[in-house]
Amino acid sequence: MLSLPERRFVADALRAETVGGVLLLVAAIAALLWANIPALADGYDSVRGFHLGPAALGLDLSLQHWAADGLLAVFFFVAGIELKRELVAGDLRDAKAAALPVIAALCGMAVPALVYVAVNTFGGGSTDGWAVPTATDIAFALAVLAVIGTSLPSALRAFLLTLAVVDDLFAILIIAVFFTSDINFAALGGAVAGLVLFWFLLRRDVRGWYVYVPLALVIWGLMYNSGVHATIAGVAMGLMLRCHVKDGEQHSPGEHIEHLVRPVSAGLAVPFFALFAAGVSLSDESIGQVFTRPETLGVVLGLVVGKTIGIFGGTWLAARFTRAELNDDLAWPDVFAVASLAGIGFTVSLLIGELAFAGDQTLTDEVKAAVLIGSLIAAVFASVMLKLRDRKYKALTDAEERDEDLDGIPDVYEADKPDYHLRMAKIYEAKAAEHRRRAEAAGAAPGAVAGAAGSAEGAEAATAAATGSPAGGDRPA
Repeated sequence: MLSLPERRFVADALRAETVGGVLLLVAAIAALLWANIPALADGYDSVRGFHLGPAALGLDLSLQHWAADGLLAVFFFVAGIELKRELVAGDLRDAKAAALPVIAALCGMAVPALVYVAVNTFGGGSTDGWAVPTATDIAFALAVLAVIGTSLPSALRAFLLTLAVVDDLFAILIIAVFFTSDINFAALGGAVAGLVLFWFLLRRDVRGWYVYVPLALVIWGLMYNSGVHATIAGVAMGLMLRCHVKDGEQHSPGEHIEHLVRPVSAGLAVPFFALFAAGVSLSDESIGQVFTRPETLGVVLGLVVGKTIGIFGGTWLAARFTRAELNDDLAWPDVFAVASLAGIGFTVSLLIGELAFAGDQTLTDEVKAAVLIGSLIAAVFASVMLKLRDRKYKALTDAEERDEDLDGIPDVYEADKPDYHLRMAKIYEAKAAEHRRRAEAAGAAPGAVAGAAGSAEGAEAATAAATGSPAGGDRPA
């Protein structure tokens, strides 16, 4: 049993994108090892195929299905709250600010789908998986950005977050519209009635987890039995939460509940889904088929090429031909780096892959392998791009924060003040005198020292006269 401070520390860590992304990566690696070590592979299939749950309620499911249909509902519940918050208090509230990331998200879903369809049309493959490369994994993408982009502008994270939230919304719509089996209207009607009751209780400010948790479980169970993918229940309930603050409130109910549920999503739901979904065979033959079979090649190209072209191209076209404008803190290379980062389509892409090829386990596993490989390629390429941009911004930040005269004011704000240049002249004169003393102590001839000093002083004077600042004061533009 953890103490209260330890429990709070763990919960706060799980709310950070980096920790959630690391747990997701660890779960995926564990699944791959478990499924590919010969002595353990049979055990992996047995564990994820183990059934439990009340059969009378239509919920006698395998652990793999509990993870995909049950635990991921928690992930989509948090995604629904994020989307609601963006709509009422974030970038999506302002149409002008939201235009670019929304257009980028739409193009970033359409182009990968077109790439997949083109590859499979000309290659003679199945077009059923067109939606697999359309999704972006927000947990992985934000984790990479947080680790690599320590000096990148905050506007870049806001752009990626807004893009990913819109991406999640349309991924949910794709699942609801295109991957819904035969509908049980009685169960669907019960789920809708439960959602209406959920909404009514929220509007009446009814409080208490003992009211909402049982109701949420009933709604989820009815949604699952209706034939509509059960994760839709999660996002629907998330969207119903109030995310604006009333008088006397420090946090809205949506923010409070997201704060409580996010550790469950990041620390349990998503890693367990990855553990039971990412375990595919990666033999030399299967890896080779990823780049030769049209279905899997379409997924890889869709994630790596389609996402980058779609997001960057859509953003550029919107900025060029509409009134939408790129944030002043961002440059086009930043957008290109984020566009390539969005090719990490792990969680939702794996889910859609399972739904698209549900009747063919071999092809399902190959498509999952393609998702893993495509996401890895996108992550490596984006990391390189982001690191280059991060160095650029770090150099600019260091130049802006440089305070060589140690007066507490960055030098860039004092370039037109005579007192600053006089202080800097004294600093350089003191440094020059110290170096002359060291040269003499090292045994250099006095005449050579004097000559070198004169040359150095002349060079500094010439530089100062030409630039209006002491030598060595140049900064990146």
